[in-house]
Amino acid sequence: MPIALFALALGGFGIGLTEFVIMGLLPEVARDFGVSEATAGYLISGYALSVAVGAVLITAAVTRLNRKKVLLGLMVLFIAGNLVSAVAATYPLMLAGRIIAALCHGAFFGIGAVVAADLVAPTRRAGAIALMFAGLTSANVLGVPIGTLLGQNLGWRSTFWAITAIGVVAFAGIALLVPSTPGSSAAGSLRSEVRAFRRPQVWLSIAVTVLGYGGMFGGFTYIAFTLTEVSGFAASTVPWLLVVFGAGLFVGNFAGGRAADRNLPLTLTVLLVGLAAVLVVFAITAGNQAAVIACLFLMGSFGFATVPGLQMRILHYASEAPTLASGANIAAFNVGNALGAWVGGLGIAAGLGFTSPLWAGAAVTVAGLLVLLGATAAERRSLRSAALPEPEALPAEAADREAARAG
Repeated sequence: MPIALFALALGGFGIGLTEFVIMGLLPEVARDFGVSEATAGYLISGYALSVAVGAVLITAAVTRLNRKKVLLGLMVLFIAGNLVSAVAATYPLMLAGRIIAALCHGAFFGIGAVVAADLVAPTRRAGAIALMFAGLTSANVLGVPIGTLLGQNLGWRSTFWAITAIGVVAFAGIALLVPSTPGSSAAGSLRSEVRAFRRPQVWLSIAVTVLGYGGMFGGFTYIAFTLTEVSGFAASTVPWLLVVFGAGLFVGNFAGGRAADRNLPLTLTVLLVGLAAVLVVFAITAGNQAAVIACLFLMGSFGFATVPGLQMRILHYASEAPTLASGANIAAFNVGNALGAWVGGLGIAAGLGFTSPLWAGAAVTVAGLLVLLGATAAERRSLRSAALPEPEALPAEAADREAARAG
């Protein structure tokens, strides 16, 4: 794989750490600012919604600019947002820092996915995207547990200071290693990119992303509370349990990318079925610590294995508008994050306990599976219709007889 992919993964590592580390620190942040668990969850859902907005609006604004310069500019925004979070004296200011950092997230991964796919042969595109997204999985395997441990021992602000420093290193890596690539040409202007969204399959791809990925986040957003309040783990073990989840993400990301290159529809179907099943088992066995550890790994594996395939699906149906479509799907991932966090929070607020987010996540995943099955069936019907031969025209003489008979 080209070395530039590793530079993109480095940027993804920093952004992934910002997105996910807050989940391990949520109890500490809630206690420090004196807010409820559900209110603290807005630091997750608010981030996700801001990613969705930035993924569409920022990507649309920069679609014709040099992609390397755009990636560097986005990393500057990322650094600024995490700096605000590190010094925030109040909960609203902390939320503002999260929003600033989030604005770069969607556009970075959306544009980065296009750059990654263009660096390799068509048959290796899902694998290249998976390698770029390995930054996210590495953030979970290494960054989130270490960041959570750092925050628990030195205060959660120390984690955001560390993330700010990582952002500076990532900026340097992109500047040195990623090749300069032009943005869309005049033929690929914003207007022509928007036209790709007339296709129903593009919107169906976005819906599958929202629901399929949102299902995992429905279960994961409040995982620190589930592990400590239901499973009986000590708070000090949460960082190490997140290593298990992160290891699942890492394995699932690469396995999902390879499988998607072979058979995209089947891969996504199997993964969504598996994710729903794991969430249900997790909810049922949440009081069994051994089962919880296994479910954490499997939830990460099945959940993140969908990412390369979901990104490939929309790039397939919007191939002439890759930049905006890719950014829109990154937005969809984070709308799913927000949806999962919101649905999971509803169960907790209603007094249904800390396993309710797992049940909610399973329900959202099943909804995504149903949309995928419907979209796949519609595509097959469309292909069969296109393959049918046109009916032969009647000979002129026979046509005249038919016209006379009709008269």
